[in-house]
Amino acid sequence: MTETFDFKAVLRDTALAGLLALLVFGPIVGIVLDGYDFNLQPQRVALLVAIVMAGRFLLSAFGQTARGRKWFAVFRRNDGGVHVLPADHKSSLRFILPLIIVLAIAFPFLASKYWLTVVILCLIYVLLGLGLNIVVGLAGLLDLGYVGFYAIGAYGLALGYQYLDLGFWSMLPIAAVMAALAGAILGFPVLRMHGDYLAIVTLGFGEIIRLVLNNWMEFTNGPNGVSAPGITFFGIEFGRRAKDGGTPLHELLGISYNPSMSMIVVYSVLFLVVLAVLYIKHRLTRMPIGRAWEALREDEIACRAMGLNHVMVKLSAFMIGASTAGIAGVFFATYQGFINPASFNFLESILVLAIVVLGGLGSTLGVVISAFTMTLLFELLREFGDVRMLVFGVLMVLMMIWRPRGLVRVSRTGYAIRKGVAP
Repeated sequence: MTETFDFKAVLRDTALAGLLALLVFGPIVGIVLDGYDFNLQPQRVALLVAIVMAGRFLLSAFGQTARGRKWFAVFRRNDGGVHVLPADHKSSLRFILPLIIVLAIAFPFLASKYWLTVVILCLIYVLLGLGLNIVVGLAGLLDLGYVGFYAIGAYGLALGYQYLDLGFWSMLPIAAVMAALAGAILGFPVLRMHGDYLAIVTLGFGEIIRLVLNNWMEFTNGPNGVSAPGITFFGIEFGRRAKDGGTPLHELLGISYNPSMSMIVVYSVLFLVVLAVLYIKHRLTRMPIGRAWEALREDEIACRAMGLNHVMVKLSAFMIGASTAGIAGVFFATYQGFINPASFNFLESILVLAIVVLGGLGSTLGVVISAFTMTLLFELLREFGDVRMLVFGVLMVLMMIWRPRGLVRVSRTGYAIRKGVAP
């Protein structure tokens, strides 16, 4: 039976697309502020609406053809759930991972200082994505105030150095513990909350942290910010001049100063920490605590009926995810050398959440790929200002259509049935 061409449906889709384009582009493009006045630009709005309607008309018309129906069926396939691999499956990552490590070791000696700083920022977002992936992707707890733990780690290093003379190595574990305790403090009041209510409370927590840092002038220096120390090894510093009473590396070795040396050291330590966090998260997801997180995400009532302590399961997810953000905050502070509350706004939480969603909820590899993709995209589009947020929104919409479960689907290796055991 041959399906007929539904021209009315094409016109309906075109008209709806034009209306949505008018609602979106009208206030943004059609109204241009001029001091205290504004100018209307209906021509630009009409052009954009016409382009959207033409594109939607062609797309809908193509979808009415046999080839179009076959092409759109790819996007409508059921891609939900966890993909179970055969018991004897061997991941190709066992060949790719050593190559990535070799390239990562050679990268700081081949790249410019600019690209080195960009990759450092990518690795920091990898840490943030891995931590939030535990809370949102595995435990299913929507956290919109995750940037608060990030700020605790960063300010922990800066203020610990200013008031207690604690350096990078001392504050790295301390900041992780401080962020984990903050995660426990946040976790207790929200144990009975779900969905939108949980998101609102965590959003408030992140804003409270930012406002405290911004207004406590006597302690945090408020919006003026505070400086953070760099990484040192046994009194050896990597800057041009010694700031902490040590000896610069180039003076110790009698060589010329390399402006990228401090960034190379930050990159090296950060890369090792990311590898350690990846390994720990990989092991946690296969331990009983990881299974408990997934059980909580799928059905909390069934999780409690099976005898699992949902209080400890939630708190463990909040605390481990928060500690990872605290570690990322320490690296961000030492990478920047100076921090202020403006670096920890709500947009940062949304960006990290987008990294987790685009990568795939619960997928470690997807979060790593998404963190690099999003950070590089934001950096390459920096000169376009706020337009990059429009590109970011379009990317999110396309991803939700093309890969609703994220870039990398969660998969798990099955277990072989032992001999003598009935299937």
